[in-house]
Amino acid sequence: MPRYETPRFLKNLGTTYTPPEQVDMNKPNIARVYSYYLGGKDHFEVDREMANYAAEIVPGVNELAMGNRAFIQRAVRYLAMERGVRQFLDVGSGLPTEANVHEVAHEATDDARVLYVDNDPIVLAHARALLAGDARTGVINADLRRPQEILTAPETRDLLDFNQPVGLILGGILHHLADEDDPERLTRELADALAPGSFLAISHFARPDHRSHPEEHDRALNLEAAFLKKLGTGRWRTPEEILAYFCGWKPVEPGMVPLQDWRPLPDAARVAGTYRMSPTTRLLIFGGVAKKP
Repeated sequence: MPRYETPRFLKNLGTTYTPPEQVDMNKPNIARVYSYYLGGKDHFEVDREMANYAAEIVPGVNELAMGNRAFIQRAVRYLAMERGVRQFLDVGSGLPTEANVHEVAHEATDDARVLYVDNDPIVLAHARALLAGDARTGVINADLRRPQEILTAPETRDLLDFNQPVGLILGGILHHLADEDDPERLTRELADALAPGSFLAISHFARPDHRSHPEEHDRALNLEAAFLKKLGTGRWRTPEEILAYFCGWKPVEPGMVPLQDWRPLPDAARVAGTYRMSPTTRLLIFGGVAKKP
């Protein structure tokens, strides 16, 4: 069995960790692949093989993970500081990293409440260790493909008030749903449960138009083939398809754009979210934020 090293953030908490028995360390896992791309240590050899395979197909693919993280950090800070959002529901949260959603939200206000949702046992174990004793933040085991499990979970109802605005974060998760999962319907089911004045932040792998951006279009198709072959998930959808996931809510300026272009921060900014993607990957992931009327 592959050797597992306790992650640094757990060591800093004085906690040791053994992976849950149900974890299959012989198959790549998207949360651990992302951890590798983000410079984390929460991955096994099979995950690194998958990540490196995709990087050989399209050099710079790790920038998608880094750009996605930076976008989420900027979106959460914007919602907490400029729009007064005090509740966040982060579905498909992935493994803890630096400047997580709750940490960014708490920069704005100590009373922000954050619920993380994931169905990966390693993600859940790490998050629970990190969040132990924090009454403002929680984590539940649930699947986006079953929205009612998320909405009706006791932990959800205890932590979040759906009569007040919520910031729903779907960062880098919808592109891991197949078309037959109907991600538009799943997103709408979650969004419909939220109060007016809520916000929806989405980031998604994008497939640019082949006529205006032929090279980027081919990169997207090559990456999709690599992800489907090794992971079994990963869809690079058109900007028009991604826009449909916003449920017709009013977009926040600058709308749905390449993540790089969504309220970028100056290089000198001393906050999380300043990472800039290269021109070769910029058009391969889109996103934005919209407000519920």
